[in-house]
Amino acid sequence: MIYGALEAGGTKMVCSVGDENLKILDRAVFPTVTPDTTIPQMIDYFKSHGISSLGIGTFGPVDLNENSETFGFITTTPKPHWGNTPILPFMRGALQVPAMIDTDVNAAALAEFSVGAAKGLRSCLYVTIGTGIGGGLIVENNLVHGLVHPELGHMLLRPLASDPAPDGFCPYHKGCLEGLASGPAIEKRWGESAKTLPEDHMAWTLEAEYLAQMCVNAIVSFSPEKIVLGGGVMHRSHIFPMIRRRTLELLNGYIQSSALLNGADSYIVPPGLGDFSGVTGALILAKRALEA
Repeated sequence: MIYGALEAGGTKMVCSVGDENLKILDRAVFPTVTPDTTIPQMIDYFKSHGISSLGIGTFGPVDLNENSETFGFITTTPKPHWGNTPILPFMRGALQVPAMIDTDVNAAALAEFSVGAAKGLRSCLYVTIGTGIGGGLIVENNLVHGLVHPELGHMLLRPLASDPAPDGFCPYHKGCLEGLASGPAIEKRWGESAKTLPEDHMAWTLEAEYLAQMCVNAIVSFSPEKIVLGGGVMHRSHIFPMIRRRTLELLNGYIQSSALLNGADSYIVPPGLGDFSGVTGALILAKRALEA
């Protein structure tokens, strides 16, 4: 059985095929230009590999309500040309195979929950910190949807007084997580990429503060059994101890759980699947689509 996996991103579309053991067999990358250009390229790729079903993890916002007329549409994205794009209907109609869609971060959360850092638990939160910030949530073994889907990147925070850009850089909200702590926010604030900032730069104190505030908000709101932090910014792994320490300081002993009382080293963690959480989650969605 060959499954197709689409990681639909604002910069690139990563198309992969894998087997029933979630082993990736082939991969191709297409720039996210316009739907008229990019979608036919993806369709041709999957057709050439004879997939049995397709899983899509996409940037959003995306309509995940199966009873909606716009189910499977990318909706109000700021990505030029992609607003109101029926990505699931296009792919399903052209390929004529079962297909399932979710957010890119929900797909990653599903992978970490199924075979990664949160395997064997009943709940987890996966947050990616990169070009944007998004969160995928599983509670009692189920991916969380609602009015739309979780948008943790737009959680409002308390900016530090020492922050030279306390409003952040989000075009929609002042002081939201994405506007304060995403990769582009770091670069705009300091004039240098997170990839090259030294470990003792003040940027990391701010970053740890904002990600710790997010972790605290998630803990008191959803009580996830594991928080997994991925994405390009988190490749700077020196920040993990800073986030754990500040999270515990902000909680101030209120949440009495051994996972936290022992220092949170095994609670706030990097992805068990490294950079392959998204594609693995999309393959799981494809598998579920075929089973359904």
